[in-house]
Amino acid sequence: MALHKGGPGHLDGKAEGTSEQYRRLSLNPFYGAADPVGAMESAPPTHRLPDGPVPPSTAYQLVHDELMLDGNSRLNLATFVTTWMEPQADVLMSECRDKNMIDKDEYPRTAALEQRCVAMLADLWNAPDPATAVGCSTTGSSEACMLAGMALKRRWANRNADRYPGSARPNLVMGVNVQVCWEKFCNFWEVEARQVPMEGDRFHLDPQAAADLCDENTIGVVAVLGSTFDGSYEPVAEICAALDALQERTGLDVPVHVDGASGAMFAPFVDEDLVWDFRLPRVASINTSGHKYGLVYPGVGWALWRSPAELPEELVFRVNYLGGDMPTFALNFSRPGAQVVAQYYTFLRLGRDGFRAVQRTTRDVAMGLAERIEALGDFRLLTRGDELPVFAFTTAPEVRNYDVFDVSRRLRERGWLVPAYTFPANRQDLSVLRIVCRNGFSADLAALLLEALRDSLPELRGQAEPAGAAGRAKSSFHH
Repeated sequence: MALHKGGPGHLDGKAEGTSEQYRRLSLNPFYGAADPVGAMESAPPTHRLPDGPVPPSTAYQLVHDELMLDGNSRLNLATFVTTWMEPQADVLMSECRDKNMIDKDEYPRTAALEQRCVAMLADLWNAPDPATAVGCSTTGSSEACMLAGMALKRRWANRNADRYPGSARPNLVMGVNVQVCWEKFCNFWEVEARQVPMEGDRFHLDPQAAADLCDENTIGVVAVLGSTFDGSYEPVAEICAALDALQERTGLDVPVHVDGASGAMFAPFVDEDLVWDFRLPRVASINTSGHKYGLVYPGVGWALWRSPAELPEELVFRVNYLGGDMPTFALNFSRPGAQVVAQYYTFLRLGRDGFRAVQRTTRDVAMGLAERIEALGDFRLLTRGDELPVFAFTTAPEVRNYDVFDVSRRLRERGWLVPAYTFPANRQDLSVLRIVCRNGFSADLAALLLEALRDSLPELRGQAEPAGAAGRAKSSFHH
């Protein structure tokens, strides 16, 4: 059926009578009542509420048909979020989507599963005492980062009550590669963002540069375990060491927050010797996205603090249920419990060994695909998928007649969504493609992507110049 329209239109450039006649033709009569003639006079409008109801099958089909024009999520190599789960998880989520996560008195078992997930993550991230670590679920890492930033600011404000909110202005140190949620935090909560730019082939935060930006007004340093730009880990241990040296010299005690949106659910299983978590005393808090490498559909995130001392008590909202105490600290209130239940299901379903197998497979696919793309000869790898299963690449220096934006458009024509974008300050000369490998992106799908890329090369090589050079707008990456 054609997409339904809210107003008059034309067919083949000719007016087709009145608006009502056109809207009637927009709807397939089979999607109406039992009598396909009598009940299908017009399709509902799209920009105002319709005057009356339509059958549920009709409403479903109208929405379903329009959504066919969306991209295929399984072929979306721009997103980090999970695009495949088992049917059993789908059933559990369907059973829990009507449960409001904030109503912990009414849904005590859902609240208990959330508490168990917090305890599991505290153990996974080597909290000194997992039984006393505090945390909560969120709608995703963006909210979790906001919470972590609020806690950092409040702790700093409490220590500097004689200067704030008078003359002191708080600041937060981070790399320019951070996710935009950190810029939002600084904007919303009136914190100066001090960003370390990229330099040369360093695409994330430099430990000494971060320490050099710290002063008595620094509420913390953000270290990213898995940069969205290229999939690389920031050196959390080295950042903490630089801040340790700063404290020895100046007495400044600057805490670290680890933005582990992707890496905190990946590194513990495949990089077990990498020290980045609560084993480092300076790490005060960690966030992650359960809906990324936590293998759950969007949206669920987690924020954890190493102990109650790192989360000011006045920020905690406490709910009693069944004689227990459930501390929560969130910006959102009403949201479904389905994603939290799905996270617990995934923890229970896979265990450490299962997560290790999934994440190793994902990394193997990423590294293998990166190697084969490099072997084509037209591209230069910036990263190889050997940290996060994510890698960035650009065109080789000798390639002049097409650019990464042309490649992205050609792949989109074949159904693949591969983002092309320009790096931030100090490396704005560098434009790249980035591929995110996730569970469900198998070696077979990787081979099909490589085939699509290889098949595009003759046309790309035959171009006179990059499409953008001819005045056409370049598409870009917006998240």
